Amino acid sequence: MNGSRQAELLSVQVGLPRTITADKEWTTGFWKEPIREPLWLGTTNLQGDGQADLVNHGGPHKAVCVYSAAHFPVWRETLGIDDLGAGAFGENFTVADLTEADVCIGDVWSVGDAVVQVSQPRQPCWKLAKRWAIKDLAYQVQQTGRTGWYFRVLEEGLVGPGMRLRLQQRQWDDWTVAAANRVMHHDKQDLEAAAELAAVPTLSPNWQATLNKRIAKQPKVDESLRLDGPGG
Repeated sequence: MNGSRQAELLSVQVGLPRTITADKEWTTGFWKEPIREPLWLGTTNLQGDGQADLVNHGGPHKAVCVYSAAHFPVWRETLGIDDLGAGAFGENFTVADLTEADVCIGDVWSVGDAVVQVSQPRQPCWKLAKRWAIKDLAYQVQQTGRTGWYFRVLEEGLVGPGMRLRLQQRQWDDWTVAAANRVMHHDKQDLEAAAELAAVPTLSPNWQATLNKRIAKQPKVDESLRLDGPGG
């Protein structure tokens, strides 16, 4: 298994938060520009990258947002937006040859000088929808499972476009990102599966907490603020 699965890092994007004044004022780190030369990947983010909402974005378990280039053609057709491409979903890494069905929670990958690990699927928020002026886009991304995922950083190092991602370790074959998305967003009554996913030690603490609340039959998490934004 080690090193047998590879993929190409097509593009790397970084950007700092900016305040948008059109319509209602809002602050976002969504707009990211592609880099040409390798940058330092630290434990919480890439050099020159930042997030506006540090409660829900960034940090050690969401150091790198990853999206599959394989999804852009279908989004261009579905949404009627011709210029959707690398960075369009606010991701740091745009990758080829991998989708949510190909990577598992806890997977350890090498890329450049760095070593990273899959921590959780991405949960899209309303800023994605606002960026493209499509009110339900975050919901569409969530429901289709074309969400992308996050890496935590196990070893810091230089990374850049054109480098190869190489799978170094896989322990949780059953828990692809796609399977995790199904449990979180679709099969909400399957508490056995929720318990199995929550027990994966490399799953991010936030996802573990959400699933454990579900298992304990605590009040359902209200996703409207994340998906629809302030004021719905």
